[in-house]
Amino acid sequence: MNGDTVVDVSAVLEFLPASVWPHPHGDAVITHLDKLRPRISELLKQGDALPLGGVMLKSPIANPGKIIGAPVNYKAHLEETNLDKDVMPGQTIHPIEDIGLFLKATSSLAGPGEGIEINFPNRRTDHEAEVVVVIGKQGRNLREEEALDHIAGYCLGLDMSLRGREDRGFRKSCDTYAVLGPWLTTAEHVPDPADIPFSLTVNGETRQKSNTRQLILSIAKLIVMASAYYTLYPGDVIMTGTPEGISPVMPGDVIAVESPLLGRFESSVRESVTSGPPY
Repeated sequence: MNGDTVVDVSAVLEFLPASVWPHPHGDAVITHLDKLRPRISELLKQGDALPLGGVMLKSPIANPGKIIGAPVNYKAHLEETNLDKDVMPGQTIHPIEDIGLFLKATSSLAGPGEGIEINFPNRRTDHEAEVVVVIGKQGRNLREEEALDHIAGYCLGLDMSLRGREDRGFRKSCDTYAVLGPWLTTAEHVPDPADIPFSLTVNGETRQKSNTRQLILSIAKLIVMASAYYTLYPGDVIMTGTPEGISPVMPGDVIAVESPLLGRFESSVRESVTSGPPY
């Protein structure tokens, strides 16, 4: 990507090592990213520039082994969640230090251009803008001082959330409810992961605006917590939490997520052609 244009570098996939079943853990491109980057640079010089507006952006990570979520990881969001009883009806809101992390199904993954499907139109679905961490190398039981060395890069994300009494991971795992984009910004281009500003608009109206400075658990601490429970592999995704300002979306809405460090994407909301049961 260069300004408002992109170059197709898909030919670099020819240099991925062959694998047979059972395939190794991790996203193959992220696993071998360091070796692929020189060839990507060569292809950038040779390929034709295409207008960014003329391509459909899919998820920059194709095969994450895990999509890890960080619940109520901004103080102001914790406060608004406690005030809005429709967010988690009949449930007590506990701080992230007490309840830990959760997992979203990898089948919920979508790119910005694929849009968001509302599968339960009779229930509330909220937007949740987040900064997303992409793990770059395997690690388990990591220390805080080494955690950031395991990051391949960052992107923006939408942790779309169906409201109700079910378990968090169940409600947040509907198809298209984990939107990642617009692209992977590699770690060296993010000077301080504790200072990433980002915002979200719906139909041009600002709903969320914050900075990773406001995280309750920092990115490094989230990696430490996650790696204490499961091995992290290249391509695993950690959605770091959403700030205050969550609100429902409806079919026809256009959600935009933006950061001066990580880019901007838009996703359109539509109703699924096969809506779920009315419960």
